[in-house]
Amino acid sequence: MARVLVTGGAGFIGSHTVDRLLASGYQVRILDNLQERVHPLGAPTYLPREAELQVGSVTDRSAMERALDDVEYVIHLAAYQDYLPDFSTFIHVNAESSALIFEIVVERHLPIRKMVFASSQSVAGEGIYNCEEHGRFTPGQRPLRQLERGDWEVHCPGCGREMTSLLISESVCQPHTAYAISKYSIELLARGLGNRYQLPTACMRYTYVQGSRNSFFNAYSGICRRFALRIANGLAPVCYEDGLQLRDYVNVADVARANVLAMESEVEEHGVYNVGGGRAVSVLEFARIMLDASESSLEPEVPGVYRLGDTRHTVSDISGIERLGWKPTIPVEQNVVEYLEWMSGFSDTADYLAEAERVMREHRVIRSVTSA
Repeated sequence: MARVLVTGGAGFIGSHTVDRLLASGYQVRILDNLQERVHPLGAPTYLPREAELQVGSVTDRSAMERALDDVEYVIHLAAYQDYLPDFSTFIHVNAESSALIFEIVVERHLPIRKMVFASSQSVAGEGIYNCEEHGRFTPGQRPLRQLERGDWEVHCPGCGREMTSLLISESVCQPHTAYAISKYSIELLARGLGNRYQLPTACMRYTYVQGSRNSFFNAYSGICRRFALRIANGLAPVCYEDGLQLRDYVNVADVARANVLAMESEVEEHGVYNVGGGRAVSVLEFARIMLDASESSLEPEVPGVYRLGDTRHTVSDISGIERLGWKPTIPVEQNVVEYLEWMSGFSDTADYLAEAERVMREHRVIRSVTSA
């Protein structure tokens, strides 16, 4: 059976993709640098023995050359994610590593059958909205002054009225964070270089991926981690903005299935696919789902704080990948149960919570409303 290279294969999405590939009969090689912030205990115990692990960075040419030797498919999931303002690192790790893969494949005439790249729904920025009077817009990021006064919704540039969010298709591209820009550059590389050198590619725009193995040590891990930590330590989950922002949560097992399907598909050589849960859930609703699953009597708090760089509503149109035969199968309630079970294996969780919140406030990622 063909050998597949999975970069970042020791991580959250990567390890589940490795499991899916092995179950489908593929040979699997993992390239992962086992970054201490994500894997402070070294190689995780959930990695299967059948997978070959090579420890190295995707930005290291020699490590990438070794990893690409004798493989037929590449699933490039290794990425740098953070809320910190180290903008150059996003480009270096995410975009340059993708270019390096193309460079090595082209220079060495490697017989790669297809490459799948991890993109992100963040490429779409604030997405797409509709004004009843002036029609559809793909707005830029909400102005800081608007957020400072606690005005959360996206307004029509013509009349100033609040607009209605629409499902976000893959045609919407308006990244406004360094992370999103790095992911969009991967899509451009995949389409441009893939076309030029006849290398089939697929780019996967994941929404909010949840489930087991989502690094407990990484502050970037998201809302599930943050809410679960607070509840476990007797604290109410804190909802940013007004808690009414809509999100699209997808289970990591469904994402792994989408990755393998895109790798095997020959329908479109350079497709970009939204991979989401197919259901809009508000942050407040998610908080209550987690409180119920935790059997907690706490109530969500909405103190009027916001996170710089967040989008208002992010719900994907997943009709593109549905045409390949994929649908999400695991509801958000199960995502929460899986994560709580995963978290139960850790102790002294208050320290992780305090450190993450300290760093984000220190860098002014989390801010409070300053005027009415």
